[in-house]
Amino acid sequence: MLLYLCKRLVLAVTIIATAVTLLFLMIHSVPGDPAAILLGPRATPEMRMQLHQQMGLDKPLLVQIGRFFGGLIHGDLGYDVFSQRPVAEMVFAQLPYTIELILVSIFWAVAIAVPLGCYSAMRRNSLLDQAVGVVAVATIAIPSFVVAVYTLLIFAVALRWLPAIGPGEGFLDGLVHLVLPSFAMGIGWVGYISRLVRASMLEILGENHIRMARSFGISEWRIVLRYALPIAILPTITILGVGIAWLLSGAVFVEVVFARPGIGTLIVQAVNARNYPIVMGVVVVTTFLIVISTTASDLVNASLDPRARETL
Repeated sequence: MLLYLCKRLVLAVTIIATAVTLLFLMIHSVPGDPAAILLGPRATPEMRMQLHQQMGLDKPLLVQIGRFFGGLIHGDLGYDVFSQRPVAEMVFAQLPYTIELILVSIFWAVAIAVPLGCYSAMRRNSLLDQAVGVVAVATIAIPSFVVAVYTLLIFAVALRWLPAIGPGEGFLDGLVHLVLPSFAMGIGWVGYISRLVRASMLEILGENHIRMARSFGISEWRIVLRYALPIAILPTITILGVGIAWLLSGAVFVEVVFARPGIGTLIVQAVNARNYPIVMGVVVVTTFLIVISTTASDLVNASLDPRARETL
């Protein structure tokens, strides 16, 4: 297990370095001079040159990348070109809002999807199984931003049951404000996870050790929860680790629609203003989150199933 952990950490560092380098090159290939956009059309060439020097854009690209990685090692993500505040401070001030949105979305999606998947596998080809299959395909096919717009229009504007915008004030009010955004992000995962659990459960329920448990007269629900689910849940754990990337991308649209603070809203504002330090800061932090989540899911799988340690 220690060897597997070391391999995963080396792979994680390699992925982060490669992703940050590629995204650095992509961001700097975007057309338009950030100095001209920030200073406006009346800026003189001397003012633009001074801002280029301040942002480090006058240096060769390799030097810029080297400086960025050097600062990254020390936890320095640069400074906002408008307010001169540290980018790390701005990003980590918005990050908790996005993390709580993702965690709430995952929590309620898993809490509903896993029992549905187990029951569908136990009652294969029943009316409920077919209904769950239809609903699952429908929810997977609908993008999160479409769900966000329609839930906002129906439950906040037309029915006035739930608040429309903002993060809320206090714990209980914050949970109420999370209902619609987390529903928009998590509804597609309910269908996806339930079908994945069902498929895994059907495979496990046909194994010899499950037949042995039935021959001893053990109840079906105990067999499912005690012997089948711990094995069938492994693919779901892997998918949830990878799903953090999808949820982060969905959070961009959801936060904009519901006017919530978060790194999604922050990066949209930064891209529109060509504020490169903030864009790179958000990209680095989200890359770290994705790599950490996938690594954590792999480690959980490896601890539950020793065979997974041989796949790397």
